[in-house]
Amino acid sequence: MNVTATEIASQPETWARALADTALVDAARAHLAAPGERVLAIGCGTSWFVAEAYAALREAAGLGETDAVCASEVTAYRRYDRVIAFSRSGTTTEVLDALAKLPADLRVTSVVAVADTPIAERSDDVLLLDFADEKSVVQTRFPTTVLTLVRAAFDSPHKSEDGQAALDRDLPADPADIDHIVFLGTGWTVGLAHEAALKVREAAQAWSESYPAMDFRHGPMAVAGPRSLVWVFGPLPDGMAETVAATGARLHHDDLDPLAGLVLAQRFATALAALRGLNPDEPRLLTRSVILNRPAVLPRE
Repeated sequence: MNVTATEIASQPETWARALADTALVDAARAHLAAPGERVLAIGCGTSWFVAEAYAALREAAGLGETDAVCASEVTAYRRYDRVIAFSRSGTTTEVLDALAKLPADLRVTSVVAVADTPIAERSDDVLLLDFADEKSVVQTRFPTTVLTLVRAAFDSPHKSEDGQAALDRDLPADPADIDHIVFLGTGWTVGLAHEAALKVREAAQAWSESYPAMDFRHGPMAVAGPRSLVWVFGPLPDGMAETVAATGARLHHDDLDPLAGLVLAQRFATALAALRGLNPDEPRLLTRSVILNRPAVLPRE
């Protein structure tokens, strides 16, 4: 078994560990919930999609206005009370650049897997999930453990026990029958859809797309066909089954908690990689953290 698959299989354990750590949950309530504050959530790649899911969950919980922005696209035009920086490595250049652009009086909370890193050092509050850190370049258990913690802190409905079910179930399709996958989501699960599509691209170098579910009819359905798999996280919109059937694609929608559904998608990505003779531990052109080779940004003033 490769390292990526081992880390995928460890997710029920890391989720349980996060939920059992009362100090960590309390810290998440204090710094990630932050009731009434106007919050900006940032990250890159997987961490950006975590930020998107976090923002949707926070607003749905009635905790306050929350924007999620890719770190490289952050501007200083809007005013916030706090910025949440998601970064497994704690070293991502674009996140550091974004923090340098923002006002000095803006409270910074970081969610990282590694202590004593540049992003953590620039933060007022640090949520450290080192027990969910990964050896693999392809992130799996760190982002899902972060979102497990977020949902617990926000008292959002969740079924963490479904994590094991996602490991035990058969895959929804034979990867040999699929050339194209479209992941769809609604609300906070749009971030999960984006993350699932990224796993397929990273691990298997395969054609994958992701959209808000209702947007599938606004163009993306045009390229779906008999060797496509349309995978829906969260509620299945009215008429979606008929829409997918009209394209000739296969539809997958299950009763798993959406976060557990992401675990199933991770497994599909690694199975597709194996079919293509690829090792997900060695994704093409990718590294654990993107650190740009240029002078460091100036600190916030």
